[in-house]
Amino acid sequence: MLKSLLSFLFHRSLVLSEFVLCSYKSLDVKNILLETASPHILPQMVASPLWADLSDLLREYLKFMDDHFRESADLTFLAYRHRNYSKVIEFVQFKERLQSSSHYLMAKIEAPILQLKQNSNNIDEVECILESLRCGTHSLELSNEIRSKSLTFNEDLKLRPWWTPTSDKNYLLGPFEGVSSCPRENTHNQIKKTEENVLKTVEKRSLLPRMIYLSIYSASESVKENLEANGALADSKLSLELKILLERHTKILDFPFQDAVELVFGFSSGQKPFEVTRGNGYHRIWVFPAAVFVFLFLPLLGIEQENSAPSPDLIDWLNFAVFLNARNLNSHEIKFSDTDPSSTSTWNLVNNMLRKYVTETIRCTGPVVSSPGSHLPFLVQLVTEPLAWHALIIHSCVRSLHPSGKKKKKGGSVDQSNTQLLHEIQNSIQSLCDTIEMVTRWLREQLNTPDDEKFEALFPSILRNGRNDGPGKVFKILESSSSLVKDVEVGARILEAVQSWSPAGVVRKIITGQHSLLSEFLKICELKLKSLQTVRLQL
Repeated sequence: MLKSLLSFLFHRSLVLSEFVLCSYKSLDVKNILLETASPHILPQMVASPLWADLSDLLREYLKFMDDHFRESADLTFLAYRHRNYSKVIEFVQFKERLQSSSHYLMAKIEAPILQLKQNSNNIDEVECILESLRCGTHSLELSNEIRSKSLTFNEDLKLRPWWTPTSDKNYLLGPFEGVSSCPRENTHNQIKKTEENVLKTVEKRSLLPRMIYLSIYSASESVKENLEANGALADSKLSLELKILLERHTKILDFPFQDAVELVFGFSSGQKPFEVTRGNGYHRIWVFPAAVFVFLFLPLLGIEQENSAPSPDLIDWLNFAVFLNARNLNSHEIKFSDTDPSSTSTWNLVNNMLRKYVTETIRCTGPVVSSPGSHLPFLVQLVTEPLAWHALIIHSCVRSLHPSGKKKKKGGSVDQSNTQLLHEIQNSIQSLCDTIEMVTRWLREQLNTPDDEKFEALFPSILRNGRNDGPGKVFKILESSSSLVKDVEVGARILEAVQSWSPAGVVRKIITGQHSLLSEFLKICELKLKSLQTVRLQL
């Protein structure tokens, strides 16, 4: 049953992630199938605001793997006692294959990152999480496994249909020329490229916890040293290690460190555009049978081609800019040539970049009901990662400006040597508040649109007649195909699902799932805004 269902995996859209998630849960995936099936749903959930569901998926998968490793040791010992040496070899090889699973490594790295995102409004909680991760070095040690041994890729790609041979390739998103344009001979090369991209993604993500830790404490120490030694440099070890990790980060992005700095710096001066070629396609949403038809007609409407999703690498570049600013607080390596030094800084650079990409993403996305949602994963990750890390650095600086036990001076004034820093922090808080308010306004507009209005905007597109292509044509194909499905071919449960399928029902489920998803994202934004406003009151 699972193989039949997963063969229908299709297209991508964060708008339907809850719809897709419910479909995945209905499969009741258990045991070793978690290793081969969960890669279809877990990677794109990383860019979803459905944090509770993502946490459950990660916990269930990691628990199974840990339990399996313990049981495998017992079974190996038992087989050895009975002198069944072929079984011993089989158990050992299977355990090694699972231990070196790329999906297992990614799950172990993403689990603490999710915790950091969930608690990013509370710097004390973040510090506790980082402490449990040995200040972020735990994830770094995991990433070193990439270099020390070959990872295995256990996702069963044979389940995938011809139009999407791997998770980061979908021939239907571009100019479609038929099956002949997607030869099976290219599949091997595409799989190899996908595996290389996965390795890069895992390594990039493994750097995050340690860079967050170093950025928070580097920023904090720079303020403390400024207060206590009137401008003395902060701990050079923190700054040096952060630079090493930033160099490693840019190397993964195929840029030398200095070139990466100039690229980010050029964004502020306007001398060069901040554009990065499309990366590894880390965010993908795969849709199960009930939604196949709806997702087929969306790209045929031309929406996907007109507003292609931002490159996932942009999140990595924005993270780089955020951590670069934290390091520059005490290294002062980046100098601006403006006559007025206060007019431009790495603080302003990061603020402007975050505001620019939030604004552009909202503009390109437009009304969600008329969009396949390709920009939403980027917007969610932009708010919950680079913007969240930037806010943590701000909070760390504010806490150091007013250390515990010391009274804040009347009028909120601080030491004269930190007047400039205080000004930068105030501007940054205001900029982030304005940026998040922009997102919340847009989300409320989408949520306030009546469901019936959304249905009327979406459903008629499905039943258009008089065309040789588009959703109307697809509907006829699916309708005629489903009538030919027999119980002996797919099983009773799948047959029942196919026979009960209706486009109107699917559209209703899409709208319901969309509302739930946007509501969760709105809650995240509102809590982030409230947290920043609280920090502002401390100044």
